[in-house]
Amino acid sequence: MVVEHTSTPIAPSPWSVSMRDVSVRYASGVVALKNVSLDIEPGEMVSVVGLSGSGKSSLIRTINGLVPLTSGSLHVGGFQLETARAGELRRLRGHIGMIFQGFNLAKRTSVLNNVLVGRLAHTTTLRTLLGAYRASDRQIAFEALERVGILPKVWDRASSLSGGQQQRVAIARALCQQPRLVLADEPVASLDPPTAHEVMGDLRRINQELGITVITNLHLIDLARRYGTRIIGLRAGEVVFDGAVEAATDEVFAEIYGRSVASEDALGL
Repeated sequence: MVVEHTSTPIAPSPWSVSMRDVSVRYASGVVALKNVSLDIEPGEMVSVVGLSGSGKSSLIRTINGLVPLTSGSLHVGGFQLETARAGELRRLRGHIGMIFQGFNLAKRTSVLNNVLVGRLAHTTTLRTLLGAYRASDRQIAFEALERVGILPKVWDRASSLSGGQQQRVAIARALCQQPRLVLADEPVASLDPPTAHEVMGDLRRINQELGITVITNLHLIDLARRYGTRIIGLRAGEVVFDGAVEAATDEVFAEIYGRSVASEDALGL
């Protein structure tokens, strides 16, 4: 197995995100986002914080085009989401790496096959059906696995891996897309503290070394402060804080959470 390195970043043109008065109301009547306006610059690493039900996941899924806007405008890269058609949304998602709390791996197949899923947007339907990925696609997959330190597991079944290893495979799958934006929705919520820090460290390196814009949903204060450079606080679907990590004091988090900061609000270690 040969893994060659180049100096060319995976995302030569990271995407920005611009939201203006975005609201999302579900069919049930629940308002998930209310008049949200924010700008995320290319190459930023942003921590979105808030309690369960604050709108964090809806924000991520709106940026990815999985949840439609009820009102407002949203630009992601060169895409205008409130008017985007199905084909445009597919192209959008081809450039956005998604990382989920539950890993979303195919457990019965190999690590390599899971990571190669990231090449689907860049592969013909026939090659996908036959599993006949190009040598260049496999090289991209190997490089992504090496970047998150899990290349030795390339031939293992995903089901044999620990939770932290599975999340690293999920990150490698996202990298395999050669994304311009990475969205991580509570990526460490099911991991123990040491592994959570390792995974967050991987995301930070991806941001710093490759220049990819990274937006991560978190509810833990110490992780948000340590691994982001900017914090956006959501409460009941509204932005109640948007500023540098240094400005996010315990008093600010109390305002975001709507209660005093408690011990369970930090991961520790």
